[in-house]
Amino acid sequence: MKKINRLLVVIAAFAVVFFTDACKKNANDRNTLSLVDDATIVSLSGQQYTEFISANPPVTGTPEADMVQRVGARLTVAVQSYLESIGKADLISGYNWEFNLVNNPEVNAWCLPGGKIVVYSGIMPLIQADSDLAVVMGHEIAHAVLRHGNERMSQQLLVQYGGTALSVLLSSKPQETQDLFNSAFGVSSTLGVLAFSRKQESEADESGLYYMATGTYNPNAAIGFWERMKAQSGGATTPEFLRTHPNDDTRIQNIKDLMPKALTYYNP
Repeated sequence: MKKINRLLVVIAAFAVVFFTDACKKNANDRNTLSLVDDATIVSLSGQQYTEFISANPPVTGTPEADMVQRVGARLTVAVQSYLESIGKADLISGYNWEFNLVNNPEVNAWCLPGGKIVVYSGIMPLIQADSDLAVVMGHEIAHAVLRHGNERMSQQLLVQYGGTALSVLLSSKPQETQDLFNSAFGVSSTLGVLAFSRKQESEADESGLYYMATGTYNPNAAIGFWERMKAQSGGATTPEFLRTHPNDDTRIQNIKDLMPKALTYYNP
């Protein structure tokens, strides 16, 4: 019995040390599991983005493509300004922003670490103005800045591979690593895409509101956009955007509750 107790103490001590070392605070100062190093993630992001764009050439020269470029340029300046105002501009140090529209009927969008943003044409029918697109892009940028994809990869590394470091897994199982990356960051059209948690969604909604407001987009646009997304989800097929982005009345109410603070960043 004493040996078992000693073993439990050792295991508990190891767990404390492991999770202490493996946890980092994100932009909202929430402790998150982090078994992936930024350098490896950014490298993977570049590789996967290049492969995706090669297979999905960006749309150019259309009003919708011009909107993606226009909103992306304005919004990313706003993100820099907002993060500087809270002393966390280092979170996007080295980001090389790109924003592209691709022809894909899915209602989807994503942003990879390093600043690579893709908007699918399938979401554009829900976009009525630049401010609506700022809701989408701001939300996705927030997921990247808040390291939500990193967190989900870390959780899967722990569950599937016992906490193996990403760099080790990449060298031993490159295809599995790529699949895990695509699933964690939404660069996939399969039902196996890992879902963001409610906490992550709330964080992305909140930060996205502050980003768009800082960029002088009226954050009230988020209410109308998410109401349209809710209506869209009532169809026979759930949009890809909603498979990884749970949407309900609680989310809309939370956005309404956040609006007074978001409006303090809005100076048109």
